[in-house]
Amino acid sequence: MDYKNAGVDIEAGYQSVELMKKYVKETMRPEVLGGIGGFSGAFSLDKIKNMEKPTLVSGTDGCGTKVKLAFLLDKHDTIGIDCVAMCVNDIACAGGEPLFFLDYIACGKNYPEKIATIVKGVADGCIQSGAALIGGETAEHPGLMPEDEYDLAGFAVGLVDEKDLITGKDVKEGDILIGMASSGVHSNGFSLVRKVFEMTKESLNTYYDELGTTLGEALIAPTKIYVKALRSIKEAGVTVKACSHITGGGFYENIPRMLPDGMHAMIKKDSYEVPAIFKLMQKTGNLEEKMMYNTFNMGIGMIVAVAPDDADKTMEAIKAAGETPYVVGEIKAGEKGVTLC
Repeated sequence: MDYKNAGVDIEAGYQSVELMKKYVKETMRPEVLGGIGGFSGAFSLDKIKNMEKPTLVSGTDGCGTKVKLAFLLDKHDTIGIDCVAMCVNDIACAGGEPLFFLDYIACGKNYPEKIATIVKGVADGCIQSGAALIGGETAEHPGLMPEDEYDLAGFAVGLVDEKDLITGKDVKEGDILIGMASSGVHSNGFSLVRKVFEMTKESLNTYYDELGTTLGEALIAPTKIYVKALRSIKEAGVTVKACSHITGGGFYENIPRMLPDGMHAMIKKDSYEVPAIFKLMQKTGNLEEKMMYNTFNMGIGMIVAVAPDDADKTMEAIKAAGETPYVVGEIKAGEKGVTLC
């Protein structure tokens, strides 16, 4: 009896590391110290010298049951982008610049090529957000997970000067709410998605005219990373007063999180076109509209609150970063919360 016969293949682990190294190298920043494969990742904080009150911000998350879709489609090159996005978008939402990222992959059996493909997606997400992939772990769990399945989670650290933290404390009545288009369902609500649609290869490979693609391709589209858009707004000289990453809980849970007491968000549902995937899901599952907005992003992945005089500059800055913005509402005085009208 040895470790391999017990279900853990150390040699496969070594092979995975070798295959992923080329992707990890592409994410490096000048602040990264040391090479790949150490017991920890080292990152220089030299740039904090230029800040009055340097503040670390962090985020950790996974992809939820969206990984089930990756299994069914046997497509593993974008799920890593989702994992990075869920962490770095939260950091950017607080005004932070993502510095570095670490991933954790738990699998039933280590298939080196599959693991390397997952990490390629993680590296792509890191490149999109400007974060360095400085470490990670692949853990083989025979007997705990099926051999062909895995779970993926991540952790990110960012940096912001305390004075630039986005807290929502200065939100006032009349402030404008600007939303940034999502790429689809992103990485939330997939437990419901998997109940609405039949999760078979035949169903997922079915082409829908209204989607312009197959169902599977529409659902697995990677989560948008909004780091560059938020940086572009800041570089345009605009102060983002509040910011909300629209994740699990949709509009009803996430928008109030960015508001101070006494401020109420008014969202106009007709201010943008809800993507076809959500309309198809609502129709197929006979889902109530409130449940849709309480579960999914409904086509808006990030919302910022800015002063009315800054609305045009904000829209232009978002467009310059390659994202699509919409004026989706405004702030009113009232009980902390959100109204969709």
